[in-house]
Amino acid sequence: MEGVLKNLEDYWYLVEDVWTTGVLGHSVGDILIAIAIFGVFFVLRGLFTRFVIAVADRWVDRTETKIDDYIRDAIRNPLRFLFLALGFFFATEYLAFEDVARTFAQNLNRSLIIIAIFWALFNCVTPVSQGLKMLERLLTPEILNWLIAGAKTAVVLIAVATILQTWGIQVAPIIAGLGLFGVAVALGAQDLFKNLIGGMSILIERRFGFGDWIKVEGVVEGTVEKIGFRSTLVRQFDKAPVYVPNQHLSDNSVINYSAMTYRRISWLIGVEYRTTHEQLQRICEDIEAYISSTEDFAQPPAAPLFVRIDSFGPSSIDILVYCFTRSTSWGDWLEVKQALAYRIKQIVEGAGTGFAFPSQSVYLETLPPAIDEIVASRKNGDA
Repeated sequence: MEGVLKNLEDYWYLVEDVWTTGVLGHSVGDILIAIAIFGVFFVLRGLFTRFVIAVADRWVDRTETKIDDYIRDAIRNPLRFLFLALGFFFATEYLAFEDVARTFAQNLNRSLIIIAIFWALFNCVTPVSQGLKMLERLLTPEILNWLIAGAKTAVVLIAVATILQTWGIQVAPIIAGLGLFGVAVALGAQDLFKNLIGGMSILIERRFGFGDWIKVEGVVEGTVEKIGFRSTLVRQFDKAPVYVPNQHLSDNSVINYSAMTYRRISWLIGVEYRTTHEQLQRICEDIEAYISSTEDFAQPPAAPLFVRIDSFGPSSIDILVYCFTRSTSWGDWLEVKQALAYRIKQIVEGAGTGFAFPSQSVYLETLPPAIDEIVASRKNGDA
């Protein structure tokens, strides 16, 4: 019995020693208090989000300017993260680490602060770009998107370099090593740099933008959705996405249908050869009068307008109708063209003539003797 009690006593001393020694020389009680301190700041983070940020949201929503909206959205999450960083700082300060552990805790606290600061700067890149809308005439939205992506990348790289410096890691040798590595990569990634330069030339020359309908013969035809560093996303009319390397779009001829000032209608209308001079003149004048009096069509001198006798075809007299619609939208253009087709049919039928269709006439002036006998015998038989 005494042996059992002795063992229990030894075990209790062992428990006390573990409780007192704990981790890195700190008792379990101290560690639990540190966790409780961190938990307090975690709760404060939730209260801050629920009350302070909620009040800020209501105040921002009442203002007309958008600047405060951008600032709120940029700092919301970094501020919430800062509460966790504060909780970790006070918890480590309570534990009062020494030597290596203290250095590690200090570097970790600095790293958390750096993350919060550069997180806010990263979020501010887009709001700042929104304030530069007046530069869109100079830079275009596509170039601004590239600048935004470049600025965000720069913020991330600076943040990483700052954190590395905090931990005593020299950045200069790393940059030098990356430079040599970049030369080696450049030799094996020439197509990547060609596409990058091609994308830059597309944006600088303003060949097309988001939402433009483009066509590259033998490559793609569709609507531009995104211009990336390496490729451009073009959505075909069957809704299939096509990722086209920028090099193909910069080196080849690109037709930008969205850049059209007006959209053309060019028809050859064939009428019957029995149509008189007066009927032809009436048809041409009525069609031209309809186009000239309709607001859907662009008028000279902004765009040419011709309704003329074009040629004498094999089976018809051809009238050229050449005009431009104001709208370049494909759907609107189809509606205007349909209305014009209805009107032309009314005009041609109202003039007392009709549309010609392909046909051939065969004229026989004399028949071979054998055929004359066959025809005569049939006539006698019928008689």
